[in-house]
Amino acid sequence: MLLIECPYCGPRDETEYQYGGEAHVPYPEDPSRLSDQEWAEYLFYRNNPKGLLAERWAHTAGCRRWFNVVRNTVTYEIAAVYRMGETAPQIGGVR
Repeated sequence: MLLIECPYCGPRDETEYQYGGEAHVPYPEDPSRLSDQEWAEYLFYRNNPKGLLAERWAHTAGCRRWFNVVRNTVTYEIAAVYRMGETAPQIGGVR
């Protein structure tokens, strides 16, 4: 089990959270102007690195707030946790 530190509630077991995908994926400015290919790329294409990745998580069994986690996709080690709207910490190779 992972121990994830909610920036609002403190450390809690991973069963209290919901994974929300890759962080910092901007919503298209005008989705109605996207081609089917562009829309599919926005919806389904994500980075899938071995190593550090910024992810969105929701504390569904606690404060119900969304926040970001920088997690190593190989070791599951959590390198940083930060609130939505905050700048991602500069940790080697974060995508």
